[in-house]
Amino acid sequence: MAQKPSIPKGTRDFNPEQVAKRNYIFNTIRSTFETFGFQSIETPSFENSSTLMGKYGEEGDRLIFKILNSGDYLSKANSEAYETKDSNKLTSSISEKALRYDLTVPFARYVVQHQNEIEFPFKRYQIQPVWRADRPQKGRFREFYQCDADVVGSKSLWQEVEFIQLYDTVFNALKLNGVTIKINNRKILSGIAEVIGASDKLIDFTVALDKLDKIGEEKVKEEMHSKGISEEGISKLQPLFTLSGTFESQIDSLKAILSTSEEGQKGIKELAFINDAISELGLRTAALQLDVTLARGLNYYTGAIFEVSAPSEVNIGSIGGGGRYDDLTGIFGMKDVSGVGISFGLDRIYLVLEELNLFPETVNKNVEVLFINFGDKEALFSLKAIKTLRKAGVNAELYPDAAKMKKQMTHANRRRIPFVVLVGDQEITSNTYTLKDMVSGDQCKLSIDDLISKVK
Repeated sequence: MAQKPSIPKGTRDFNPEQVAKRNYIFNTIRSTFETFGFQSIETPSFENSSTLMGKYGEEGDRLIFKILNSGDYLSKANSEAYETKDSNKLTSSISEKALRYDLTVPFARYVVQHQNEIEFPFKRYQIQPVWRADRPQKGRFREFYQCDADVVGSKSLWQEVEFIQLYDTVFNALKLNGVTIKINNRKILSGIAEVIGASDKLIDFTVALDKLDKIGEEKVKEEMHSKGISEEGISKLQPLFTLSGTFESQIDSLKAILSTSEEGQKGIKELAFINDAISELGLRTAALQLDVTLARGLNYYTGAIFEVSAPSEVNIGSIGGGGRYDDLTGIFGMKDVSGVGISFGLDRIYLVLEELNLFPETVNKNVEVLFINFGDKEALFSLKAIKTLRKAGVNAELYPDAAKMKKQMTHANRRRIPFVVLVGDQEITSNTYTLKDMVSGDQCKLSIDDLISKVK
């Protein structure tokens, strides 16, 4: 008995309707990227493991899909690691490549590798799939698309201002109101770590703080304590857990909390600059909100950090994020190249639009006319008309087989095709076409020009 086919957990098949809706989002984002001056690139689906490992922190490294070396990979395995079941050492000896975890690190590799061909500042966008060995759940998949835009070669904060506007433009085009763009700054997080005496545990501190909205204040404190952050230091964090109010009032509070940290004050100044510019320029759909607990847990952010939340009526995680990474290309030997970028979470945006019923009816553009097949002579006559219809921008096709009329009509109904055309001897002789409206049932005989007008 043949085994029932299946697909891996965290992956999906997409039917034509779903693909049409996804393309609607892709095209909206792509069009906005290009309006803002970004150029498209593509990178391989897998990279050398050395390119990816160590760039996302300990948690991120565990979620990278490794690819086994081809051939007899065990013959070159680290025998000691194999015997002791040391998975880390064993993996490095049997796997030299990995599926990309995101698009940012491959982009950094691209910039370094092609630096002599690039005109800086370089604005690139990339829309490709990525893979993460995560636990599948609503809105979280193991294979999913990212839609990224980055600028490298400029330290100007106007880039951050532009990215906030870009987010706002995309969500406005998608008619998605109530989106919140949360912003923080890694320098502020460094300043907080300095103030509580945990500068040497910055990554542990930020990873724990980033989980505040998921596990709550007490669990965050427990995790920090388990990472060696003192009770005294944790107690100094209390004002942060309750920090609220307007962007401006939170900035004022942070100035007092971080008065002894030069790094923290730099972060405050950068956030104030961005907020002042956005206040002057205005946003159409999104709202900008300061969130000092936002950390995103990634090693490479050095300045602004972004995370986009869906409207409150939809219970889903972030639908976008990004930030400033002043030293990312340095890991590949190219120093002093500042970058900043953002990403759109296509799959979650899809779920939000679906739940809020925001996809336009026209997104699923179907075949508009199906020509019924009565035989080879009629089919050839029909195909000449179909060629003319397609040239006029009408989606048309011929049923491929001269099957029973009822079967062909049923096919048109199931595919929700609004019109069918019947061509017999009489139509061929008079060079006309009988058009049937599948909703009303009305029929009329038309010339090709009238047929095009009627359908359009």
